[in-house]
Amino acid sequence: MKENKGEHPLGDAGQLILFGLFLVIWILDSFILHRSTFLADDIPLVIRLIFLGAALVAAVFLFKSGHVVVSGEQRPTTVVSSGAFRYVRHPLYLGSILVYLGLTVSTASLFCLALLVVIVLFYNYIATYEEKLLETKFGETYIEYEKKTGKWVPGISKKR
Repeated sequence: MKENKGEHPLGDAGQLILFGLFLVIWILDSFILHRSTFLADDIPLVIRLIFLGAALVAAVFLFKSGHVVVSGEQRPTTVVSSGAFRYVRHPLYLGSILVYLGLTVSTASLFCLALLVVIVLFYNYIATYEEKLLETKFGETYIEYEKKTGKWVPGISKKR
């Protein structure tokens, strides 16, 4: 279990399961069965693809900038507040959510949208869990960081 490293013990497994489930539903609904993609007829493909492209560009920025906390031999020993962490506390999770959102919008799958709600709730759950661990580990330094940095949206923090 990764609990001692600041992660939810089921975080990795949950992410993999939800990713696999999302891909199966997205592929089946968007390209084979077309059960809930009727809105795609009303939204031009170019608009949906521009949205997908923007979501992917933002996700790549978040992944590249936020990867500092999981790459390398040793994790940071202080609160990271540079790069994407200057704006949001969970850039890797937010990047993942943006990928899901982009794929969902690109094919206008309502089934995927429903699953995306579950995915966002899951990410929020594990992020909240991890924040409690970080508050315990870093104390007032992390609490101050929370006050000035949005959890998911820049400028909208949990604590004021």
